[in-house]
Amino acid sequence: MTSFDSAKDLALVAGATGGVGQLVVGKLLLKGLKVRVLTRNAAKAEEMFNQKVEIAVGDIRQPATLPAAMTGVTHIINCTGTTAFPSARWEFDQSPNLIEWGIIFLNPKSSEAKAKNSPAKIDAEGVSNLVAAAPQNLKRFVFVSSCGILRKNQFPFSILNGFGVLDAKQKGEESIINSGLPYTIIRPGRLIDGPYTSYDLNTLLKAKTGGKYGVVIGTGDTLSGDASRIDVANACVECLFQPSSSRKIFEVVNQGRRPPVIDWETLFSGIE
Repeated sequence: MTSFDSAKDLALVAGATGGVGQLVVGKLLLKGLKVRVLTRNAAKAEEMFNQKVEIAVGDIRQPATLPAAMTGVTHIINCTGTTAFPSARWEFDQSPNLIEWGIIFLNPKSSEAKAKNSPAKIDAEGVSNLVAAAPQNLKRFVFVSSCGILRKNQFPFSILNGFGVLDAKQKGEESIINSGLPYTIIRPGRLIDGPYTSYDLNTLLKAKTGGKYGVVIGTGDTLSGDASRIDVANACVECLFQPSSSRKIFEVVNQGRRPPVIDWETLFSGIE
């Protein structure tokens, strides 16, 4: 098992104020690791993390804002994302009226040009921008993707991909894989637990899944089901300590009886 050099290593978390991202920050801090969060809203991050992390203001959609956040970074965990279907989170230039919403749903591609925060902007372009800005000596780039990438034409993933979220995540994955950087891609099932968007750091550090199901890890995009945000966050952090997880893609879902302790080393090392 590898470990961090707590005096030198620094993990950058993108999407740190989101559901999975908040939990990732909490898990990293519990392990005594130094954390820098990349955020568009410094005030929100300061309130949430209570001066226990470094804060870098930047936007993965704007490449020029990223290099300053990379100084000293040895690990990147990218938890950014948006909704799979058009919503206010897509940040339209102007709020669509009823007719425009109808056009968007009848012609999904028409929404991309009008939205600043669509999957294409975040999961494809944004991830590519973050990869391009990453230090060349990076020890690991972790990306939270999604189950269904290889099953986009199959139900229910064909519905999920109605506005291109799986297409965008696949492009993001490809930019990481083709970069030459060491990486681990985590493809969770349908996210449950949380999203903890109103929790403070002390609450996050104590967060535990109330579910009764175990963690199942697979490859080849064959798994389906729910995935606890808490377990997804754990996977993002625990994979950093497992050499066998480097340059691999894993699906994560919750199934079966939950053991008293999740053995992440065995879960990751048991996948070829």
